[in-house]
Amino acid sequence: MADHHNHVLDFFTPRAADWDSRFPDDGPAYAAAAGLLGLRTGDAVLDAGCGTGRALPALRAVVGPGGTVLGADLTPAMLEEAARKGRGESGTLLRADVARLPLRDGALDAVFGAGLISHLARPDADMTELARVVRPGGVLALFHPIGRAALAARHGRTLTADDLRAEPVLRALLAGSGWRLDSYTDEDGRFLALAVRRS
Repeated sequence: MADHHNHVLDFFTPRAADWDSRFPDDGPAYAAAAGLLGLRTGDAVLDAGCGTGRALPALRAVVGPGGTVLGADLTPAMLEEAARKGRGESGTLLRADVARLPLRDGALDAVFGAGLISHLARPDADMTELARVVRPGGVLALFHPIGRAALAARHGRTLTADDLRAEPVLRALLAGSGWRLDSYTDEDGRFLALAVRRS
């Protein structure tokens, strides 16, 4: 686990300062995805692996001033960048590992994870931990502002059948960790898998 944490920190720390400038047009996609979570005014939502906090303003807009918005990330430099950009005004920023969240069981109505799943050390256990902190009937959104094929092309690789975001693989992963995959969209302009926390 320590090696994985070091890998994540080594990858994201030097990229934090210019992360947003590398993807300047993603804002509308984040806002659209946040709007599909089915959140209501006053709900509680976690952006797991929040990075520079790009989703936090959109999540705050959905739950309103009386709702709870948390942004958790493992990389201090990403959280510092989120704070520098004023995104801490939209939600509380926490340095936390999604494998061990400092939240009580069933505390949340939803979890939003942008680009999260490919950075998890133990996807089964980590999805189970996310299920632990969400109430039955709550929602998990696994999001990326571009689809699997476009992302693979960006990184110079080809898609494989064992990709965690491939629908059959993801459906099985979620089913084994307390979730039911409810909808799955994988197109050039968006990847969005919505799952419901099982009772």
